[in-house]
This record gives sequence, structure tokens and C-alpha cells, in this order.
Amino acid sequence: MSFFSVWYQKQIAIAALLFKKPEIAISCWARILEIRPGDTQALSALAHLHAEQGHKAKAMSILEQLVKQAPQLSFNWFNLGFLQQESDQHELALHSFDQAITRDEKSDRAFYGKALSLIKLGRVEEAVPVLIKNTELQPMSPYGWYQLAHAYHRLDEKDRVAKVIRRLAAFEPEVAWQLERETGLIPNSAKF
Repeated sequence: MSFFSVWYQKQIAIAALLFKKPEIAISCWARILEIRPGDTQALSALAHLHAEQGHKAKAMSILEQLVKQAPQLSFNWFNLGFLQQESDQHELALHSFDQAITRDEKSDRAFYGKALSLIKLGRVEEAVPVLIKNTELQPMSPYGWYQLAHAYHRLDEKDRVAKVIRRLAAFEPEVAWQLERETGLIPNSAKF
């Protein structure tokens, strides 16, 4: 009997989201947890919905339960770190991002998140190798490169800033121009 109840609640939750009724979807996933306590899909859905609704503390609480229940899943650690970071809990976020990276060493988002928290904590030198790893994993994404250029700029490494700007100019010229304006550096046209 519980299989059909869970299936029915999932269908209502899906329909509720299609009709932009997240509160109904939240109540459906909560009912699934009553039927199946600890259901990781329900916990994941609830964490996501609460985060979208701006209930970060509730979402983090659910994610903390999820990482205890399924510590091997990198994305739960990443999601927890992301919310901790958004809540200015950067030391906690660093731990969560490290846990995500330990479980998936190709988690470019976890490297990026870790670097942002390091920068927020004023640990720019530590952020540089983390950003380099992020750009190795996502070489065509401008975000890591942009943050790397600013980290180099804060460390007064102008040659490295110029090198990053040249690199970005090859595939994201608008971001390169933005960095030129923000840093005041206009690199020569030499190849990267």
C-alpha cells in the first residue's frame, strides 16, 4: 500500500511544481517522509524546495541529515556548502566543499565554491591553486578564470592577471574586457 501512496504523492508534487505551487510540493514530500522516514529522494527534494523558498536554515538542516545518512554523495556535501556559503558560514562551507571534493575529485563546482569562501575569509593565496584546479576541470567556463584574475590582482601579480585576460579573450572577450576595466590592465596581444 505504501508504494502507491508514495507514487501518488510524487505525482502531486510534480504537478504542484508545474503549476508553481511549491508549498503543495513541500507537503507531498513531507508526507512521503512520514511513510518512508529517511527517504533520500524526499529529503533531497525538500532541501531543494526549502532553499528555493528562502528557508536556508531548514534546507541546511535537511542537508545535514542527508550527509549523515549518505555521506558518500558528493552533491549533498556541495549543496550544503553552497547554502553555508550563502549564509556567510565560510568555515563550515570549506569543510563541506572539502568533503564534496574528497568524494568527487572532479567536482569543479566544489573547487569553485571552496575558492570563493577562501577569498571571503581573506585567504587569497590559498584560493589560487583551488581556482587553478577549477579552471583545469572547466577550462571554458569564465567564472573560475575571472576569480583567478582578481585573486592575482589582489596579490599584485600583474603578469598573471594579463595572462588570464589574454586566455579569456580567446573564448569570452566580454569577460576579458570587463577584467581590463576592473583591474586597469590591458595586456598586449601576445599569445597565451
